[in-house]
Amino acid sequence: MKLHGTMNIENQQLFIGGVSCQTLVNTYQTPLYVFDEALLRQNCKDYRKHFKVEERGNRVAYAGKAFLPLYMCHLIKEEGLYLDVVSGGELYTAYKADFPMDHVLFHGNNKTFDEINMGLEYGVGVFVVDNYYELETLNTMCHKRGKQQNVYLRITPGIEAHTHDYIKTGQIDSKFGFTLSNGDLQRCLEVFHKYEHLNLIGLHAHIGSQIFDVNPFLDEVEIMMTLVKDIKEQFGFEITDVDLGGGVGVYYTEKDAPKSIAQFCEAILTKAQTVCETLQIDIPRLIIEPGRSIVANAGSTLYTVGSMKDIKDVRTYVSVDGGMTDNIRPSLYQAVYECAIANWMESGNERHVTIAGKCCESGDILITDVDVNKIESGDILIITSTGAYGYSMSSNYNKIPKAAVVAVKDGEAQLICRRQTYEELLSLEV
Repeated sequence: MKLHGTMNIENQQLFIGGVSCQTLVNTYQTPLYVFDEALLRQNCKDYRKHFKVEERGNRVAYAGKAFLPLYMCHLIKEEGLYLDVVSGGELYTAYKADFPMDHVLFHGNNKTFDEINMGLEYGVGVFVVDNYYELETLNTMCHKRGKQQNVYLRITPGIEAHTHDYIKTGQIDSKFGFTLSNGDLQRCLEVFHKYEHLNLIGLHAHIGSQIFDVNPFLDEVEIMMTLVKDIKEQFGFEITDVDLGGGVGVYYTEKDAPKSIAQFCEAILTKAQTVCETLQIDIPRLIIEPGRSIVANAGSTLYTVGSMKDIKDVRTYVSVDGGMTDNIRPSLYQAVYECAIANWMESGNERHVTIAGKCCESGDILITDVDVNKIESGDILIITSTGAYGYSMSSNYNKIPKAAVVAVKDGEAQLICRRQTYEELLSLEV
């Protein structure tokens, strides 16, 4: 198992942020999400540095859907990032965290009337508009309020990124945005003048998630910069902002070879410079929206090993006290992870096992066919790189309470999300 961030091994015990996993389990029980705060902050700093936020006025907007408790809103505010939200709940979380609303980008392919109203009431900086329905609704509501609202138009650029079908978003057949290749975007621009309360200042595209090859992003840059020029020449709109979305791939297993934050940012900025020089246009302000690549490797999940079932000549199932309720990605995306025995990191005496969850579902498998150290009931199993889309996609299936979340740094642990109690589980029922 690869060690990330501040992870280290002392006397065969795994430590994160200077705190042993055994101590964390003794204090907070399992399942438990653990976030390495130093790594979170370093990733934010690296994005700001390499995307030239200070030098060029570019922006890095954290994609909140990856992981967005109040704690994360405070952290990205302190690190100088913008925030990308996709729902009223995420927006409300940012509001309660006192996140600056003018630094919020509000996404979503079907924002409700109440969500749009909330965004206007809070003073969201930019609405990323996905369709005609939203254009009409937003313009009408702005008219009633007597205000102007800055918007980006989301487009589907027709780029086929090599990733899981469920997380492709840039291809033509997508529920998101105005399609470029069929003339949908052009038709929108032809009538945009009627939306008198909307200021078109930017374009947005997102081509997918967990993408390792930088070339699709470079293709996206060329398409978007060309659009900036064409839109000004054909329709007279001055596009000042170009949002390239997120989707940067991260390490989950040794089969993954992700680019570094520096490599990714530098490739995009160099391409933008070259294309804009060729087109003879000024480089617009560039925005990227990393989520997974900030939080994935900074988060891990700790479990306690329970029952073990050895099926002769078939496989050995090792069951833990969590599963698809705290990490749906293996069942949903066939996502793969690395693991280890956190209370005994010595190599050798390995067993070939499958890590199973506790839900009443045959498909509740966290890791299939993995070699781990000699493992016994009561051991602490750690699965790494669960920081993105673990807690944020967790559920109460089988009426299992949601796990607690802690952040660790400099030998201290901070509880950032309490473990849900059974009473809280029933709190909405009447």
